[in-house]
Formats: sequence, C-alpha cells, structure tokens
Amino acid sequence: MRAVLLRLAGALPTLCGVVVVTFLLTRVLPGDTATYFAGPTASAESIAQIKASLGLDRPLPEQFWRYGVALVHGDLGMSLTTGQPVRAEIIARLPASAELTLCALILAIGIAVPLGVAAAVRQGSWIDHICRVVATAGVSLPVFFTGLLLVYVFYFRLGWMPAPLGRLDAFATPPHAVTGFFLIDALLARDLVTARAALAQIVLPATTLALFALAPIARITRASMLAVLGSEFIRTARASGLSGPTVVVTYALRNALLPVVTVLGMVFSFLLGANVLVEKVFAWPGIGSYAVEALIASDFAPVQGFVLTMAVLYVLLNLGIDLLNRAIDPRARRGA
Repeated sequence: MRAVLLRLAGALPTLCGVVVVTFLLTRVLPGDTATYFAGPTASAESIAQIKASLGLDRPLPEQFWRYGVALVHGDLGMSLTTGQPVRAEIIARLPASAELTLCALILAIGIAVPLGVAAAVRQGSWIDHICRVVATAGVSLPVFFTGLLLVYVFYFRLGWMPAPLGRLDAFATPPHAVTGFFLIDALLARDLVTARAALAQIVLPATTLALFALAPIARITRASMLAVLGSEFIRTARASGLSGPTVVVTYALRNALLPVVTVLGMVFSFLLGANVLVEKVFAWPGIGSYAVEALIASDFAPVQGFVLTMAVLYVLLNLGIDLLNRAIDPRARRGA
C-alpha cells in the first residue's frame, strides 16, 4: 500500500505539468473560439462580447488560475459545441473507448503471445517468418488505412460486417447501463440479440487496433522467449527429462512474461492514442472522436479534459503494470 501511495504522489508533478502544457497549447493553436462560435458574419463587437463572456479577454495567468481552481473542484469546464459539462461527456464516452481498447488488447495478446512463443521455439521455421511478417506489417500500416481497408473488404465488398456507424446498428437498443460496456451489459441482461449486434460492430475496429498492437507484443515475446530458452536452468530442465511443453510453458514462458507484461503498458497507451483515428473511421462515440470534434471547433475545455483523462489513465496503467510485475516476480516483492 505504501508503494502505491508513493507512486501516486510521484505522479502528481507529471499531472500538473500536463495541465500546464495542455492549457498553454490550446491557447497557441490556430483558430479563435469566439470567432468560430460567433460565425463568419459576426461583427467585432459581437466577437468581443463572446470573448468577455467566456473570459478569454482576461490575462493568461488569470485564465489559468480560474481553470486550476475549477479543476481542483472537479470541474473540467463546459463544452461550447454540445453545451454539456465536459466531465459528464467524458464519463459517458469513456466506456466506449475503454471497451474498444480492451477488446483490441485481448485480441492482440491472444494472437501475439502464442505466435511469439511458437516463433521462438521453432526459430527459422515458417512460423518464425510469419511472426516477422505480421510484426513488420503491424508497424508499417497506419491504423486509419487498416481500418478503411477492412471496411472496404468486409463491409463494402463481402457484406459480412454491418455498416461502421457506431457501437450498435440502427435497429438495436442499447442495454441497461451497468458497466458501460455494451457486450458485458447485454450479456448481464441476457439479451443475446443486442450482444450479437454489439459484437458485430466492434469486430472491425478492434481488429484494426489489434493489428497495430500485434507487432510489439509478438516481437518482445519472441525475443524474451529466445533469451530464456538459452538459459542454464532451461538446459537443466531438459536434461532432467521434462517434456518439451512442460519446459516451454511451465518454466520458459513464466520467466519470459515479465518484459511482455511491461510492454503491455506501453502498447495500451499507444492504443489509447490510436483510438482517436479508429473512432473517426468507424464513427465510434468515444472520447477520441469527442476530442477531435472539439479541436476542430477550437473548443478548449473538451481537449484539455481529454488530455488530462489520458494522463490519469496512463499513470494508473503504469501503476497496475508495476503491481502485476510484483505479483509475477518474487524478486520485485522482496525489493519492495
């Protein structure tokens, strides 16, 4: 518990730096909020009135002070494009982004880890070559291109998937919100029709993100397994007469998981960033598309709320990765 509190306390300067940098960047970006919302035919007096009502005519230190005081009280501001509090909008949209990211990560792990293990065990074989091709393709293809390609093939050409228009099609009703994850909520409500509709909608965007995450996970799994398989204790286990699957799964894989778990934190953070593009391609109502729409409209509050939310998630994610490493590695527990 003490280690958790120390990590959280150490993350406070980082979060403060994120708040300052985000505030300053939103003020120097091209575009004027008051001019955008006043319209192209608005007079200078109207624009000045809007700036005064929004507090944009105040000195920059005073604007930051007001923003910081509101932030301490949990107020992320008001979105000018939707007219709703940013905090409520992020809370409503965050489950959609989290569901998409987690599904993509689970899919990527389910494919990349076995592929990396098989490539390491059979080094130089056709499985090893497939692992290299998949890893190269994953880092080479932009996520928006992969998403558009999947939509073209599986929706437009083959007709196997529904239209990429959000979390559910027009004929499905969202399940009662329990977790905010449509798949889980539909299963909890025993609504298999909605569950199938939600699954059909999430397959293509999750696959797009999973292909992006496959490369680093497969590469680090293969490299870690190769290092462990060449260790002295693996040779001893094999000399003792243990079977190949027992040596690979019981001894090698467990020791190779430490760097894999560590890289999962980075991969998850990359997926949160890639979510922005994937959500726009598939009209996914997450916080990424929300931030992009606000940025286009020069709406500062949602952009600042989005960046701060991502920073908090990144800190919590790294904390979770540290705790998981301690659970896997006894040496980390003794060091703590």
